[in-house]
Amino acid sequence: MRAIHVTEFGGPEVLRLVEVPDPRPEPGRLLIDVSAAGVNYADTHAVEDSYLSRSALPMIPGGEVVGRTEDGRRVVALADRYGGYAEMTSVREDLAIDLPDSVSDGEALALIVQGLTAWHLLRTVGRVAPGESLVVHAAAGGTGSLAVQLARIFGAGRVIATASTPQKRDLALSLGADVAVDADAEGLKDRLTEANEGKKVDVVLEMTGGPVFDESLAALAPFGRLVTYGMASRQTPRPVHAAQLMGRSRAVVGFWLMHAVGRPGMYREPMSELLEMVGDGRLKPQVGCVYPLTEAARAHEDLRARRTVGKLVLDTSR
Repeated sequence: MRAIHVTEFGGPEVLRLVEVPDPRPEPGRLLIDVSAAGVNYADTHAVEDSYLSRSALPMIPGGEVVGRTEDGRRVVALADRYGGYAEMTSVREDLAIDLPDSVSDGEALALIVQGLTAWHLLRTVGRVAPGESLVVHAAAGGTGSLAVQLARIFGAGRVIATASTPQKRDLALSLGADVAVDADAEGLKDRLTEANEGKKVDVVLEMTGGPVFDESLAALAPFGRLVTYGMASRQTPRPVHAAQLMGRSRAVVGFWLMHAVGRPGMYREPMSELLEMVGDGRLKPQVGCVYPLTEAARAHEDLRARRTVGKLVLDTSR
């Protein structure tokens, strides 16, 4: 089969298309003929070995796939051993979810990591209460575009989006954000406060790190929560001291989706809810560019350069 094979850690240049042996059947696992694979920002970390879990070489990147099982079921699944950027892969049976025909490959891929992440950011760790103000950074991206919509569905108050270009900010507004501001770190705290009608904000969903994290923490109201779930800037924020949190009764909470996988009620159930919302039109995943498998490196380049919106997809047939 064709697959993207990584034999050395690095940037997009290490992603190479080669022929590798097909995966073999194993107890408790499903073989999937992959029709499409999702591209996540975490994949860019995995191929340079800078993510939360260590990568091992050689590797086939990619943590989410849509395809057909050997008995013909159409499923979306987390690829727990990576392996998604390929024409075939093997996944745990319990991580495969049957798909209705009404949900496209791209929509399903938008939900399995980014949709579940957005759901948990709001429900599980951010615990956004009805009427609370919410900041969604990178609101035109895969997770952010879903978080904006889910915030509206779940009854959040003022939803403030950040994005790097006017076009991305317009997209966030069209998805339900009340206001959208420039994502640049300089002066961000003041822009967020102004966007919240002069008040500090209740919850921030933050995946950039560095100065954006620092400014977001400074923008929190008493009892506010900053939920951090990414390191897109590859910059480390300043250390957070207990007095900073106690002094304004603020909280910083981390989230990584893999801690939810396998826990009762935290994987299949929210995924079922997300699929239902897509099916009845309440939730509209934003599918961005679809790249041929041969251009996986370009997908990583575009993602790292912030040239993308929505969910990025690799078409394994090309």
